[in-house]
Amino acid sequence: MQIKQIIRAGLIGLAVTTFTPLTSVAQNLSITSGTTARNLSVAINRAVVVESDVPFAELSVANPAIADIATLSDSTIYVLGKSPGRTTLTLLGPDGRLITNVEVQVAPDIAEFKERLQEILPGENIEVRTANAGLVLSGTVSSILKLDRALDLAERYAPDAVSNLMTVGGTQQVMLKVRFAEMSRSVSKDLSVSLGFSGVTGNFGTNAGTGSNINNGTTTGILAGPGLAGASAAGTSNGALAIGFGSGSLQAAVLIEALESKGLVRTLAEPNLTALSGQQAEFLAGGEIPIPVSDEDGISISYRPFGVELAFTPTVVDGDLINLNLATSVSTLDTTNAIVTAGIAVPSFSTRASSTTVELRDGESFAIAGLLQDNFVDLAGQVPWLGDVPVLGSLFRSANYTRNQTELVVIVTAHLVTPHRGDSFVLPTDRIRPPTERELFLNGDIAKSVRGSRNGTGEVARQDFSGSYGYVLE
Repeated sequence: MQIKQIIRAGLIGLAVTTFTPLTSVAQNLSITSGTTARNLSVAINRAVVVESDVPFAELSVANPAIADIATLSDSTIYVLGKSPGRTTLTLLGPDGRLITNVEVQVAPDIAEFKERLQEILPGENIEVRTANAGLVLSGTVSSILKLDRALDLAERYAPDAVSNLMTVGGTQQVMLKVRFAEMSRSVSKDLSVSLGFSGVTGNFGTNAGTGSNINNGTTTGILAGPGLAGASAAGTSNGALAIGFGSGSLQAAVLIEALESKGLVRTLAEPNLTALSGQQAEFLAGGEIPIPVSDEDGISISYRPFGVELAFTPTVVDGDLINLNLATSVSTLDTTNAIVTAGIAVPSFSTRASSTTVELRDGESFAIAGLLQDNFVDLAGQVPWLGDVPVLGSLFRSANYTRNQTELVVIVTAHLVTPHRGDSFVLPTDRIRPPTERELFLNGDIAKSVRGSRNGTGEVARQDFSGSYGYVLE
């Protein structure tokens, strides 16, 4: 009898070594006669040894696919967890009577998972539980990055069977401040010289000119004045100097025209927008212009937005580190490049836009876009051959110089924000109050400035809206 028991124990040990190299753990479970519904927890691919105070003669398990059992002696049981689930272990005595029923629960091994979780994410308040064949993670983590790391690690132990009940602590709302600044400068200079003369000798006559005199077509009257005035108007010059002389039937005139124009354009847009982490927010300050579009039914109207546009999606990655996916643009109507279709003038748009993804911390700024553009045009026109003559050749030449410079910078600043009470904000409308009748009619005041108030709000915010009108706040 002892030899059979030794051989059986050896075979069981060999089988256990073959199927699971992990060591068995003795359970603190005492089985006595007459008790039922005992609970026994076993990890997958791990074995436990259970001892009974009462010798048994027969063992049976309800579902061998969940747990496998073997006897080491008449009071020692070897239980191996095979797959997640619950099953029942039944012990019978030598007389065939029921000793007890043991509820065996097989679940993933979370002991090792908890150790790895503490090593990778120390200090995080994450609770791990088993549910059926999966893992349930709960608690509060400090950032979305650590939440993703915990879920990735859990997938290694329970693929496609992880339930996430964790929450992210800290501030999860981001206010984005975008500064869109553009400076554009243009310089244009024109200098042209026109020469005209006419004369009649006997049966021979001549009438010739260059520059604006040719455009005017009245070189015969240049000494009388209208020809020069017309030439100056044709060139839209800011300055003109005419020199004319005549001898007998010969008349000649020289017209010098000069134009210099300078322009400076300053564009500044500063949209601010707040959004929850992971949610997209959009902002538009401008309008929409109708544009005719040809289709199968004829002409339809499509609306094109213009103005200051901002769309961004913030993600609080770790602590105060913010990931921003944003697109911003500033567009204006450009009537100089408009086209006419079907009798309708369609304007074009001058647009400055950028789209990018950056990471920055709370309060930090990033210059996400910049443009430095310098356009130079130099144009010279002259009468062939005559314009190449030294000194006198300048009477037969005209020159045009144009230079356009543009500098554009887009800077973004991200802030982690929390909500405040409504009466702690001051609006631009709170700084101005409507005038009284006396101030309007007697003093001519159209508005009165408000210096402020003790509670930090202006005149409009302090008005009493209680009563049967307006909004009812409960």
